Amino acid sequence: MVVENIAVIGTGYVGLVSGTCFSEIGHQVVCVDRDEGKIERLRRSVMPIYEPGLEEMVTRNMEAGRLSFTTSTEEAVRKSDLIYVAVGTPPMEDGDVDRSQVEAALKEIAAAMNGYKIIVMKSTVPVGTGRWAEELIRKHQPQPVEFDVVSNPEFLREGTAIYDTFHMDRIVIGAEREEAAQRIAKQQEAFQAPVLITSRETSELIKYAANAFLATKISFINEMANICEKVGADVVDVAKGIGMDKRIGGHFLQAGIGYGGSCFPKDTRAQLKIAENVQYDFKILRSVIEVNQLQRSRFTDKIRAALGGNPAGKTVAVLGLAFKPNTDDLRDAPALDIIRSLIGHGVTVHGYDPIATEAASRQLPAVKMFTDPYEALAGADALVITTEWDTVKQLDLQQVKRLMHQPVIVDGRNVYAEAVMREAGFRYYCVGRKGVL
Repeated sequence: MVVENIAVIGTGYVGLVSGTCFSEIGHQVVCVDRDEGKIERLRRSVMPIYEPGLEEMVTRNMEAGRLSFTTSTEEAVRKSDLIYVAVGTPPMEDGDVDRSQVEAALKEIAAAMNGYKIIVMKSTVPVGTGRWAEELIRKHQPQPVEFDVVSNPEFLREGTAIYDTFHMDRIVIGAEREEAAQRIAKQQEAFQAPVLITSRETSELIKYAANAFLATKISFINEMANICEKVGADVVDVAKGIGMDKRIGGHFLQAGIGYGGSCFPKDTRAQLKIAENVQYDFKILRSVIEVNQLQRSRFTDKIRAALGGNPAGKTVAVLGLAFKPNTDDLRDAPALDIIRSLIGHGVTVHGYDPIATEAASRQLPAVKMFTDPYEALAGADALVITTEWDTVKQLDLQQVKRLMHQPVIVDGRNVYAEAVMREAGFRYYCVGRKGVL
């Protein structure tokens, strides 16, 4: 393997995980961030995010001399040949993508270039960003230096990002020149994934298309769950039955309270905006977004019904605050909307999450936070499950029942089997199944 000198601009989920994994397969990597405190903490192996296995991998590669951290983009660019841009691209009010961090990074890269570089766009960016980046770099170079801009979108899931890197389904590379594409493919060949080389515009669109399609599967099964409740069917078995069809597959067919996080909400809205910008009405995706939001309000109605229709003055323990297990990410987490709605109806809310309580307390100051689920359940009129952490799945149900004011569980993730709930003596409300009423 040819060892490449790589700079990664941005130390969020994508940048930090990608850069660390590049060093793990033998490359020399320097990760860049403007935040001096963050860089200093990283040098001490203090992670800015919760990602299983990341701290150990960062420490191992720093000790091996393959991974380092700096606040200087100039220093990183000058000693690197491949420059990965992995800065944030937050959504704007109209659904479009804010590329200001990308623009700032590209300007700094342009000013520091001292020879041929390949600039690799890892950030999720709108179609046409590669061409725009080329023009921006040329404009801000002090003197003309040859370079290529390549698209290489990421397909990582928070909580399993390292696993996803080493077991990825595909490597997508969009480039204008075959030589640049092949060099990126060679640099990542140790991941042993199929490589798709295409145009930059196609590569940029693949990322949005993938997330939009997965979001569509989630909203579809949630719509089916709502029908199941009306006709007495079981959505878990419906999902299993259709998932056995190889053309459909079983992934992303878990009915519940909808998707959240940093990718699906942002990317579905961005894809919708891309369509609007070319005067196309993407009706399916518009419905997917609407269904996802409605699923949260439907679940809140289910909680109110479980509390007798008038929840004011009642206490509810909400277990799971992050948008999914094995992450501390609260961005667009369904639990936050559900809790705010309950508070608006006069409910006292106890919150529990094994990782995210500190961050959640800043967004939900009216909620009393707990790091022990049993403490959160003491005196509760209902247990509400919004994230399927293992600690939630493995609760001692008899202890739960003794602690609660009344034995009511409202399960937004279908964690428990109805037979188990019946035997344990709970009134059990779930999604797309009969429950135990």
